[in-house]
Amino acid sequence: MGGDRAPDEIVAGARRAAEELGVDVVLVGDPGRIGDPGGLEVISSASVIEMHDDPAAAVRTKKDSSLVRAAEAVRDGRAGAMVSAGNTGATMASALLRMGRIKGVARPAIATPIPVPGHTPTIVLDAGANAACSPAWLVQFAQMGSAYARHRFSIARPRVGLLSIGEEPSKGTALVKETHELLAGGAAGPDVSFIGNVEGRDVMSDDVDVVVTDGFTGNVVLKTIEGSLRFAMRAVLTAFDADEAARAAGEVLLPALLPLAADLDPETYGGAMLLGVNGVCIISHGSSSARAIVNAVGVARDALEADLVGRLVASIGSAPVGA
Repeated sequence: MGGDRAPDEIVAGARRAAEELGVDVVLVGDPGRIGDPGGLEVISSASVIEMHDDPAAAVRTKKDSSLVRAAEAVRDGRAGAMVSAGNTGATMASALLRMGRIKGVARPAIATPIPVPGHTPTIVLDAGANAACSPAWLVQFAQMGSAYARHRFSIARPRVGLLSIGEEPSKGTALVKETHELLAGGAAGPDVSFIGNVEGRDVMSDDVDVVVTDGFTGNVVLKTIEGSLRFAMRAVLTAFDADEAARAAGEVLLPALLPLAADLDPETYGGAMLLGVNGVCIISHGSSSARAIVNAVGVARDALEADLVGRLVASIGSAPVGA
């Protein structure tokens, strides 16, 4: 029920996912607004947490909302994973309060894949769950991000970088400096390959696999990249339509550029996984189309098949860090 294009695009994506991926999809929401579910099961809910609602308060007061009911479906084993394009904070709160937290995890984090054409995506976390963080939390983000990259994208030994304003250990805020000292000292355990500080320009490069930062900075990075990619694509299309010569060049070049555009399109990746909760929760963009929902369901399916939650439990248990 949540998202800029809900429920029509969400329902269309769910129906497509069931047909194209062979996944059993359960819709959660108001049957009267969902319309034709196309044979999909519907869990009825009476209320909706809107995008402007306070996340924590709404989850506690709107107990019959679609988000809360979806999280309960995972908790109760009625569903294997939860996918939502609605209120991000409320999605996280619903998953945290209903599914629970993995033992030893101080705070969940949103792991967002950032496209790197020709290479596996760079995982940025936290991308918005925790505006303020402690060094110990960032160490756990490194552990969870490394496990996620290893098992989601088959990277044998993910390179983990700490986002800062310079590569030197002396650069950055007090949070960054303290976290660098912990990671460099092996606080994240032997399974985390820490390569030091990285800068914003490294996020869309093949120089790093996992970028760790606080949720405020990570969300700014994510939204800046999204805006920049949209601008670049509009600029290219505008240039190709400038005159007859440009249009002729566009006819030749556009077919070659379309695969690149697909790689850079956030909808290709479907959504970000909330790491640290005791269940699979995929957070999709608020403007998600049916195509994005299909891909988000695919991410959820892959996470279940790879037992990512179980692997995260193991990664945290191997090197516990105090909260």
